[in-house]
Amino acid sequence: MAAPSPSAAGPLAGVRVIELGQLIAGPFCGKTLADFGAEVIKIEPPGKGDPLRKWRLLKNGNSVWWEVQSRNKQSVTLDLTQPEGQDVLRALVKDADVLIENFRPGKMEEWGLGYEDLKKINPKLVMARISGYGQDGPYRDRPGFGIIAESMGGLRYLTAEPGRVPVRVGVSIGDTLAALHGVIGILMALYHRDARGGVGQVIDIALYESVFNCMESLLPEYSAFGVVREAAGSALPGIVPSNAYPCRDGWILIGGNGDGIFKRLMTAIGREDYAASPDMAGNDGRVKRVADIDGAITAWTQTQDKATALKILADHDVPSGAIYSVADIVNDAQYRARDMILNIETRDGYKVDVPGIVPKLSVTPGAIRSTAPRLGEDTAAVLERAGLKPETIADLRARGVI
Repeated sequence: MAAPSPSAAGPLAGVRVIELGQLIAGPFCGKTLADFGAEVIKIEPPGKGDPLRKWRLLKNGNSVWWEVQSRNKQSVTLDLTQPEGQDVLRALVKDADVLIENFRPGKMEEWGLGYEDLKKINPKLVMARISGYGQDGPYRDRPGFGIIAESMGGLRYLTAEPGRVPVRVGVSIGDTLAALHGVIGILMALYHRDARGGVGQVIDIALYESVFNCMESLLPEYSAFGVVREAAGSALPGIVPSNAYPCRDGWILIGGNGDGIFKRLMTAIGREDYAASPDMAGNDGRVKRVADIDGAITAWTQTQDKATALKILADHDVPSGAIYSVADIVNDAQYRARDMILNIETRDGYKVDVPGIVPKLSVTPGAIRSTAPRLGEDTAAVLERAGLKPETIADLRARGVI
C-alpha cells in the first residue's frame, strides 16, 4: 500500500466515532466514515470479538472480509454487560462526536447507555441507532436481519423470474443500504450541530425502511392505479428496452430506454423501421410493443458473440455491458484506472486486494491509512487517552472487562 498523501487525513479528520455495532450494518457505517478520516474506535467483546472476524473465507484464522470492513479502525475490547465496562464506555463518550450502535432496541437503555443517559455526559453526541424495525412501532422488539428487511421493504418480491421463488441479491444489500442511510444521517446531524449551532441528536435507521426508500415507483403506482408490481426477472417493467439478452457465448445487458438511445440501438441491430416508427418514439409507446422490441434485439444478439455485440453497441453509443464475475472486475482497466482495486498488506503480513474508496473527492479524498486491527490492540492506548490509569486498565483486563 502506498504511503498516504498529506490530504489523506480526509474531510472527517478530527471526528471521533465509537462503533458498537457488529457484523454488517453498523460496521459498514463506521467503515465509510473511517475511510474519510474519522477516528473510529471499534468496541468488541473480549475473547472472540466481532463475529465477522470468522465469517466466510478465512486466512490465517481471520476473515478476509474483515480486512475491508474494519480498515482504518482501532479495536478496543470491552464487555458492555458488566457495570465496569459500561463505566468505561461513558468515559469514552465524553469526547466522542458520534456513537453507532446496532443492538436490538432497548438494549442500550438496559445498560444505562441510552441516548438520554449519554447526552447528560456529552450533549453534542450524535447517536446513530440501526435496527431491523426502528426504535418504536409494534415490531421494534423483533430481531431484524438484512434478509428480512429486503423482504419487508419490497425488494425480495421483485427479485425473481415470473412464477419462480424470489432470490436474494447475493450480498447483504439491506444491511448496506441501512449503513449508507446511517452515514447520510450522521453527516447531516454533524452539520446541524457544528454549522447551525445545534446540539447532538438521535438518528433512527430501520433496515426495512432503508430498503423501502429505494423502491422507486412501487408505492405511488399502487396508490394511484392499484398496481402491484410483480417480479420480472432481468427486465425493468414499464421501461423499454432494458433487459438481458442472449449472445452465442453468454448474456449481455442493454439499456436502450432513452428515446435517442433507442433509435441508435435499432440502427445498430439493423431495425431502422423500428428506429423510424412514431409509435416507438417515446417510452409510453415502446411499453406497448415490449415483446416485439425484445424479440428484435434477441434475434440480433443471438447471431453475435458478446465481444462483437458490445463493440457494435459501443460504436453506436448504446449503454451495454457484460455480466461481470469478480475475475472480470479484477482484470478490468476501468477499475484499475480509478484505483478501485487496492493491494494492502494485512497485520498478519499477507497481501490481499480490497475495494477502493467511494466516493471520489477531489480535494479531501478518502484513503486506507491503516489496515484492520487485531482484536483489542488499541485498548490500552485509547483508555489511557480517556483518562484511565495503567493500573486501572490492568485490573480491568485481569477481570475480563476489557
